[in-house]
Amino acid sequence: MIRFASLGSGSKGNATLIESGAKDGDTRILLDCGFSTKALEARLANLERSAETLNAIVITHEHSDHIAGAGRLSRKYNIPVWLTVGTYHMCRDNDFAQTHFIDSHTDFEIDDISLHPFPVPHDAREPCQFVFSDGASRLGIVTDLGCHTPHILNHLKSLNGLLLECNYDQDMLFNGAYPKSLKDRVSSFKGHLGNEQSKDLLKKLDLTKLKHIIGVHVSEKNNTPEHALQALCEGMNCSPNDVSLASQSNGFSWRELS
Repeated sequence: MIRFASLGSGSKGNATLIESGAKDGDTRILLDCGFSTKALEARLANLERSAETLNAIVITHEHSDHIAGAGRLSRKYNIPVWLTVGTYHMCRDNDFAQTHFIDSHTDFEIDDISLHPFPVPHDAREPCQFVFSDGASRLGIVTDLGCHTPHILNHLKSLNGLLLECNYDQDMLFNGAYPKSLKDRVSSFKGHLGNEQSKDLLKKLDLTKLKHIIGVHVSEKNNTPEHALQALCEGMNCSPNDVSLASQSNGFSWRELS
C-alpha cells in the first residue's frame, strides 16, 4: 500500500510525503523540502508524523520553494538526500548528512519504494519528476515543467494516483501584475503547466486505473481553485467531486493506493 499527503504546495513552499508498508509506514520519503525546519516539523505533526521517521529526502530541483529547508533538516535528523548532480551543484546549502546522486533516466529504490525519475523541461539545472511504486500501485507527481512531452507521457502510463501541476490561468497571468519577463518565464516551455496544458495532458493519458487526481502548485496570484478544478474535470471528463486541490497552507490530507 502507498499512502501520500502534501505538507503544502505553491510558490511559498512545497513538500509531499510518500510512504508504504504497514499502517505506521515501513518506508517514508519526503519529496522536496521547501519549508523551514520549524515549519516542516509542525506540518509533519499535523499529519501525525515526525522528521525522525523519514528514510529519505528526494529533491526535484534547486528552486527555493522546493529545497530551502533540505540541508538543515538533513543534518538535524541525519536524513540522506537524493538529487541529480546538476541540482546538487546549484543548491546554496548542499551540506547534507548523506548525498545520493540520481540519474534521471535510471530507476532506483529506497527501501520498499521504487522511484522512476524522468527529466522535465523547467528553468533549472537538471530537474526531474517521479513515479513512486510499491510494486502494486503507481503514484505520479508532475510539477514544475513548462510542457509535456511524449517521453513524459510514456512515464505516466497506468497510474493509480496523480499529482498534477495546475499553476496558472492564461488570462489571469497575461492580464495580471507580473512584469512581462516573468509572464514569459512562467508560460514558456521551461516554465510551469497552465490549466489548459494540464487538461490536455490528462486527455492524452489512459486514466482507467486512476483513483486519485489532485491539482498542485496552484498559483495564488495567477489562478483560482475554480479555474484549476474546471480544467481537471474537463481533462478527466468527470465531476468536481472526483478531483481535489492541494493548498499552500495545508497541502492535503492522507490518501491511499492499494
